[in-house]
Amino acid sequence: METKVFKSNEVAAAAKLIAAGELVAFPTETVYGLGADATNVAAVKQVYVAKGRPSDNPLIVHVADVATVERFAQPLSAAAQKLIKAFWPGPLTMIFNLQPGALAPEVTGGLTTAAFRNPNNEATLNLIREAHTPIVGPSANTSGKPSPTTAEHVLHDLNGKIAGILDDGATQVGVESTVLDMSGDQPAILRPGAVTAEAIEAVIGETVLTEQHHVGATEVPKAPGMKYKHYAPNAQVYIVDQPTDWPAALKWAASQSVPMGVMATDDILLNNQLPANCEQFSLGTDVKSASRELFAGLRHFDTETEIKDILCSAFENKGLGAAYMNRLNKSAGQTHFSV
Repeated sequence: METKVFKSNEVAAAAKLIAAGELVAFPTETVYGLGADATNVAAVKQVYVAKGRPSDNPLIVHVADVATVERFAQPLSAAAQKLIKAFWPGPLTMIFNLQPGALAPEVTGGLTTAAFRNPNNEATLNLIREAHTPIVGPSANTSGKPSPTTAEHVLHDLNGKIAGILDDGATQVGVESTVLDMSGDQPAILRPGAVTAEAIEAVIGETVLTEQHHVGATEVPKAPGMKYKHYAPNAQVYIVDQPTDWPAALKWAASQSVPMGVMATDDILLNNQLPANCEQFSLGTDVKSASRELFAGLRHFDTETEIKDILCSAFENKGLGAAYMNRLNKSAGQTHFSV
């Protein structure tokens, strides 16, 4: 299969492929998603095949308007309506109870709930409108690998496996959307993202559960990223917890007989002498830029096949830092550099 790359002014051609049951990757403000008609079971099944994704890992349904959510979900609560008004379009995914039989089990992982998102990207909103259907959209990468933040990343993983890619440049946020479960008695964040618990609580006036990110081996996850290995490059990632730990980390790196990768903010890169065997990748100046560049950095070192270990800066686990650390911990397998 030839994977065609469409520019943002070629949405109509990409939409025709979606409508015909083909797979087309699309941009959002967070990462690139792998799109298929959410009402076409055969197309949805091909998403799992193309990614190598476990079939019990549910998919997020991307919509262009609230009316589409209301076609499939149980009546939206007052709190959900407030959150939609405050954060859509944007990096907030919400899980709702479904009307019976509204979506196929291939979309929901066999659950009676589904996750919905209204992405903040005009090209993709136009894609959904012109395809006349909501589209599923897991990250457009090989399952378990770092999520794609450019069309080039998608092409690297899925070239020849999907019909097309809608290219709208690099994404702005860089880590996937916040996933908020609105199907139970109390809102719960199942995956942290750019929309924080504090921001959600300020809108709805109630406490949001935040330590809900994992499920057991025999449980079906309600959202992506809760159960399976995610975001891992070929190299082993070591998290450097504090800026003061970097001299020791770099001394250890210098003692290794192989090339090493270093992902850190500009101040750390400027204030520490990198050993000759280390290649650097800048995470910018703060947690916002680091979140945007994290997956790009991990993918960069995947192309440097001789690099087997990567040292990467941590951030405080709050606000956007909670999303960054969630992804970094998973990419590292919870492995931290020990002084």
